[in-house]
Amino acid sequence: MTTAASTPSASRLPRSARQLIAFLLIVLAILVVWEGAKYLGGDPWRADSNPFGIEHRPPFRVKVLSDLNLPHVWSIIEAFGNPARRNGPPLVQILFDAAVYTFREAFAGFVIGGLLGFLLGAIFAHVRLFERGCMPYVVASQTVPIIAIAPMVIIWLKAGWISVAVISAYLTFFPVTINTLRGLKSPDPTQLELMHSFAASTWTIMWKLRFPAALPYIFTSLKVSATTSVVGAIIGELPSGIRQGLGGAILNFNQYYISGPGRLWATIIVSALVGIFFFILVALVERLVLSGRYPKTEIS
Repeated sequence: MTTAASTPSASRLPRSARQLIAFLLIVLAILVVWEGAKYLGGDPWRADSNPFGIEHRPPFRVKVLSDLNLPHVWSIIEAFGNPARRNGPPLVQILFDAAVYTFREAFAGFVIGGLLGFLLGAIFAHVRLFERGCMPYVVASQTVPIIAIAPMVIIWLKAGWISVAVISAYLTFFPVTINTLRGLKSPDPTQLELMHSFAASTWTIMWKLRFPAALPYIFTSLKVSATTSVVGAIIGELPSGIRQGLGGAILNFNQYYISGPGRLWATIIVSALVGIFFFILVALVERLVLSGRYPKTEIS
């Protein structure tokens, strides 16, 4: 009975493999819906390279599904291999260089925002008056559109990667602050009483009890901040005039969208992949740090 009961659990795929399969299935479903919508309501098309000259005329015509508004998946894939300009390198090389540049800015903003968020969360957790006085302003800072703040930061700090990193940090620090505060307050009161009964100092309680208890909360916020830091870096590049990053590529290809919509869509896809890569990177660090401290079921 024991062998029979343990066989199904042993044959199950690892959680990471199941997550990868689920992700690929979702991507496949999106592509099927995308091309299915194009098949039913897009522009007519003809496969000239096919010896039979296959031609398709959709039964409906929906403007939003036209090739200009929503190009075919294969058109976007083809755009990666085509040069962005005459006699220039292929688009995939340009976007790779831009992705690396933006990732460095996002990483700098991620580090700045993460440290600032942890510092604020730690202060809020230990100084109740400071929390009550400053938390409303921290929350209010996130209600101001980043697109309105970005030009001001560029004016103050001048155009450059530092100003972009600050804009990225602006979007990063808030979730880290909130989750750090929640995590540092998460230990059971009986555990705190036990530490106090042994005359443990505030510093000892912080690093021996509160900080380990807060790690899952902190890493959850860091995974969120990883993606928002990329968004902040791209937004920061738009008013700063930086052309080496993905923000500059988006501006450039948006100007020539009519002549090549696939290039802008390819840039959007690469931007999303940078955010996914950063998220996975933080998740791997989380698993490495927390694997020996908490059960696997608690590590997201």
